[in-house]
Amino acid sequence: MAFSVSRLASRLSASRYVSSVHSVRRLSVSQHHWSRQAKVGFIGLGNMGGPMATNLIQKGHSLVVYDVSSDAAARLEDEGACVVGTPAEVASQADRIITMLPNSQHVRSCYTGEHGVFQAVQAGTLILDSSTIDPTVSKEMAALATKKGAVFMDAPVSGGVNAAKGATLTFMVGGEQQEFEAAKELLSAMGKNIVYCGGVGNGQAVKICNNMLLAITMIGTAETMNLGMRLGLEPKLMASIINTASGRCWSSDTYNPVPGVMPNVPSSNNYQGGFGTALMTKDLGLAQDAATATKSPTPLGSLSHQIYRIMSNSDLAEKDFSSIFQFLQEQEE
Repeated sequence: MAFSVSRLASRLSASRYVSSVHSVRRLSVSQHHWSRQAKVGFIGLGNMGGPMATNLIQKGHSLVVYDVSSDAAARLEDEGACVVGTPAEVASQADRIITMLPNSQHVRSCYTGEHGVFQAVQAGTLILDSSTIDPTVSKEMAALATKKGAVFMDAPVSGGVNAAKGATLTFMVGGEQQEFEAAKELLSAMGKNIVYCGGVGNGQAVKICNNMLLAITMIGTAETMNLGMRLGLEPKLMASIINTASGRCWSSDTYNPVPGVMPNVPSSNNYQGGFGTALMTKDLGLAQDAATATKSPTPLGSLSHQIYRIMSNSDLAEKDFSSIFQFLQEQEE
């Protein structure tokens, strides 16, 4: 009897040891203090990702980067980043990885493709995906990361290109709460507001809701400005009154869609740069998928999606989503 009790005690001790080791592995990301000389991986160097990566370099981080565009990668190389040829190569050289990609399909390919991140990711790697994608895809990637001993968190952004350049983005982070401090430490080099939203996928849920509202208010602002101008009102005067009255919103006071009303916004640069119409259409589609899945009525969200789908089939597809003002102006009176 004493022998069997001894064996049982031994097994229980071993079980506690395994559990302890497992717990340490799961917490190692947030407990780890990285050197600024240790490389950070960055994949996706477009209108948003490029400035975000630049801010990391300017804050003293050493970067290894990849983008399908050799020109985008070359711009970061000029700033001191190490350019590699595949996402897997990024993963092999960095234990913190940030991705900023156009849609769910690109994220899946980047992580699970033949030369994807998960082919070479190191155990203990912190992965932050700042793309705006379907929340279920974020959960799928998180589960795959866990099998590799890595931690995946969704961290989509709000604020636009100017905020990306100025390192004032808002990050909406979903994932394990004990890993949030590690994520916040890195994201703070690129943003001003780093908000924990709950489990994996919650960051994406907040983002698609935010962008649905953004699309609605941008259409409303463009309609209002267009109507006022046709009534003979001067656009700068009208905007100044709206922005001190109850109609004020981000689309009117920070990102006005009328050319010449505000400097340094896409509408004053022929709607170049910024957040593309096609991307807004994609985000509104994600919101409508979520609305269908949860049986949530979103009549204005649905109408906004239809309007942006029409714009995406026109010459406005690659222009900033504030080109809704140009679209309305072109409609017959």
